[in-house]
Amino acid sequence: MSENPLFARRRFLLGGTAIGAGVLLSACTSNATPDSDRTQPVAQGGGDNAEPGEEVTIGFSAPAADHGWMAAMTRNAQAQADIYSDVVFQATEGTNDVNQQIAQVETLINSGVGVLIILPHDGAALTSAGQQAMDAGIPVINVDRVFDSPLAYRMWIGGDNYRMGVNAGNYIGERLIAEGVDDPVIAEVAGIDSLPLTQERSQGFADALERHGFTVSNRVSAEFTVETGESETANLLQAAPRIDALWNHDDDQGIGVLAAIDSAGRNNPDELFVVGGAGSINMMNYIEDPESVVAATVLYSPSMCSSAVSMARLLGQAKGMGDLAEHEIPASLTTYSAVVTADNVADYRDVGFES
Repeated sequence: MSENPLFARRRFLLGGTAIGAGVLLSACTSNATPDSDRTQPVAQGGGDNAEPGEEVTIGFSAPAADHGWMAAMTRNAQAQADIYSDVVFQATEGTNDVNQQIAQVETLINSGVGVLIILPHDGAALTSAGQQAMDAGIPVINVDRVFDSPLAYRMWIGGDNYRMGVNAGNYIGERLIAEGVDDPVIAEVAGIDSLPLTQERSQGFADALERHGFTVSNRVSAEFTVETGESETANLLQAAPRIDALWNHDDDQGIGVLAAIDSAGRNNPDELFVVGGAGSINMMNYIEDPESVVAATVLYSPSMCSSAVSMARLLGQAKGMGDLAEHEIPASLTTYSAVVTADNVADYRDVGFES
């Protein structure tokens, strides 16, 4: 089986770092007597972890695939498992009923899976289920919505909500300055304000804009759905006859955001540009269209679920990552919220998802 491109790329990057470190070390110790015991490579923890190894049964539990991003999380997990000949993948039916998800996790625990991936509908509510698995000797990878206690998982992997807002704010601020827009009107269509992730995204956005001397002029919160995205954006547009830039937190609700912009006749890219959030194929298609108001989207990619399966496999085989010196996989992995524009959209279409 060919090596996972993620690992290949990271091995290349680390290799360059190791070479540089080696040169520095030899310069500092050039008068020392060579010691054959010091010729071991720096990174040897994971070995050749792309080669098939001991069979691993991975259990997977996630919420209902009731919107594009969540559906992509589930599909990505299955697709990643399918590329490994040494992985048996057991996925439960997605549910937004917390009690039902707890019961599903307990079923996976009782079936004797080797590793468990849990993307909880509610991190706090599923903490006890994660703890139960860990107590049973089953390592847990907690995806995105974090448990209340680190004792409930072996590894957490997810996105960086604060930096998502920061990167959106920096892109908008830098573009407005480059275009010489004075006293710009900047709008924000957030998700659900009661959620910490929405609060973190908004705080990052505000902090980044402040560095450029700007603030959010008009703001509404939606519910991560097309319907609320459209209705709340319609209200926002009525309240703000001029908008120079708009950041929408979520590309799924962004379909409704764009519908409201079209209905209001505000779909002129010379008067307004929109930055999305998450990285859907739909928004990437708009980004490639010079007649569209969509200028960019900030990733919060469901590819994190693909990586979760890769990490679960390594956990089950007691391997580390081949390009890290440690013999175990990390305790946490935060994905990066890259800004996708017309200049680089072709590089990111492989991690896009259908809204």
